[in-house]
Amino acid sequence: MLSHAEAEIHLLENYLLIGALLFTIGLVGFLTRRNMIVMFLAAEMMLQGVSVSLVGWGRFHDDWGGQMLVIFILTVAACEAAIALALVQMLFHRGGNLDIALWQNLREGNQPRFVDREIPADDDPKPTFPKLTPAGIDPKTKEEDTIYRTHV
Repeated sequence: MLSHAEAEIHLLENYLLIGALLFTIGLVGFLTRRNMIVMFLAAEMMLQGVSVSLVGWGRFHDDWGGQMLVIFILTVAACEAAIALALVQMLFHRGGNLDIALWQNLREGNQPRFVDREIPADDDPKPTFPKLTPAGIDPKTKEEDTIYRTHV
């Protein structure tokens, strides 16, 4: 049978493990995705990971400070979500795409343009539909299609 102190330490470890897991998943999602909506959701997941850790520390120390900080985090997250929704709507209306790489014109005027890969031009206004290749034959792909994805 575990003593009360040992049970509290195990509970704190569980809180911190879940908080670190949520934060790590959010960080990986933020760094690997280029869609603005997914990036904002990943940032929210990072905030929730911090919130779980604060609640765990507050419970471990019998202090309400962690829970009060979580209330402030939730308030900031709600404000961030409202601003992000307005930003996403404005950017999508302006450019028709939410890919971060296509928003180079939003940088400051004295900053050089950052290009990780060339952005393909939209020369073909009509849509092209995919054609299935027969079984056992590798489909022909252009190198630029494998380097840059037009959608995420």
